[in-house]
Amino acid sequence: MVPISLEFFPPKTDEQRAQLERALPRLKALAPEYVSVTFGAGGSTLTHTPRTVRHLRETHDLEVAPHVSCMGGSREEIGALLADYRALGCKRIVALRGDLPSGMATPGDFRYASDLVDFVRREHDGYFHIEVACYPECHPQSDHALADLEHFKTKVDAGADGAITQYFFNADAYFRFVDDARRAGITIPIVPGVMPISNFAQLRRFSELCGAEIPRWIGKRMLAYGDDAESVREFGADVVAAMCRRLLDGGAPGLHLYTLNRARATLAVLQRLDGVGRPTV
Repeated sequence: MVPISLEFFPPKTDEQRAQLERALPRLKALAPEYVSVTFGAGGSTLTHTPRTVRHLRETHDLEVAPHVSCMGGSREEIGALLADYRALGCKRIVALRGDLPSGMATPGDFRYASDLVDFVRREHDGYFHIEVACYPECHPQSDHALADLEHFKTKVDAGADGAITQYFFNADAYFRFVDDARRAGITIPIVPGVMPISNFAQLRRFSELCGAEIPRWIGKRMLAYGDDAESVREFGADVVAAMCRRLLDGGAPGLHLYTLNRARATLAVLQRLDGVGRPTV
């Protein structure tokens, strides 16, 4: 069975917490290898993320990989956070640079994700499995693709164990990126990040911020559906599932799905794939 992992964001309101609780029973039934919890834009969820990690570990008995951002944090603060996660039994983290928290003028003690990876490796060598991010379509702040690949290799050389890509809708971009990474001497698993489509307007906003390209033909088809939410969901699930099948047939080691704390769109994709998770719930 193909391994999958799921990503959640830390809820901040009672409504968001209820939404996640409604989704969890159906998503847990997929038997994910682990779930990750984001750190939030601008490092704004320093308290929300640990609270969500604890809840998923202790209430739902899930393997949890917290996102740890180095922007705006001191060596002592990040060290204490890692110690707390270790005490909770978390054995995997996602090490990111992140964005500078709003209102903070300095980036903190670590400037790059590679610095954070090196710190985790030195302080907790052999305990945490360290995932890092990579960008098949290039990080939006990178000057060019070669520089982006060099930054990725720096994180790997610092001690990363695996990588999760930013989401994309062009399988060729993933395959070319993996080929380039292998030629650069990068051997760690590179798991494609997958964004199920449920709300196209929201997806378009996300994509503009993170630099993910939505192919023109997908956008035009979505516009044709207008307010027909069911057609948008069905078409989106077909498109994303077909891409996932191509990725897996081409050698992708698994799938990391960005759930947005909802079950329906993720399940719709996996129900179209045999041997991936347990998508019969």
